[in-house]
Amino acid sequence: MKAGKKLTNLLLALCVTVSTFGINGVRVNAANYWPEGPETTSPCVIVLEEETGTVLYEKNADEQHYPASITKIMTALLAIENSSMDEEVTFSEDAVYKTDGSSIWRDIGEKMTMEECLYALMLNSSNDCAYAIAEHVGGTFDHFVEMMNERAKELGCQNTHFANPHGLPEPDHYTCCRDMALIAREAYKNENFRIITGSASYTI
Repeated sequence: MKAGKKLTNLLLALCVTVSTFGINGVRVNAANYWPEGPETTSPCVIVLEEETGTVLYEKNADEQHYPASITKIMTALLAIENSSMDEEVTFSEDAVYKTDGSSIWRDIGEKMTMEECLYALMLNSSNDCAYAIAEHVGGTFDHFVEMMNERAKELGCQNTHFANPHGLPEPDHYTCCRDMALIAREAYKNENFRIITGSASYTI
């Protein structure tokens, strides 16, 4: 028993020596060899491994900012989860006239399939399609916004509040890198989303 205990103590001492000084007895300072973080244009960044959700790199990832058109990732996710691609979406007067910015210029009463709307949403950043999708899926614009915020909470988002489905600026419309990574990760689980966002072009 004493011989075994001495051997154990010797091995422990050897492990401590190797971990402190390295194999050749030279003191190792890991800080001298650890790579610096990458330079980024954005002050807020996160790199998330899609399959496991492991965070590989982050910088100010929880800082709240205005999300602009990446809002449409959540809009597309909810549309795909709550409708089929061949459903007909009708453009209301509000969908046509209550949206500024990027658009595919639909007419009041015009109909498109959900698939066509999603391609316009994700490839052309179409705000009129975002509005029409919201009314179609949520029944009303306001209810769809409620659905967006409920889904965000389900995904673990803590610094996000949506006020619209297209991303046009509003004071209470914000998110952060970490939350958008969670939303995008969920969206990329869906084959339809991957196909649409992976397309170079689409003709309507």
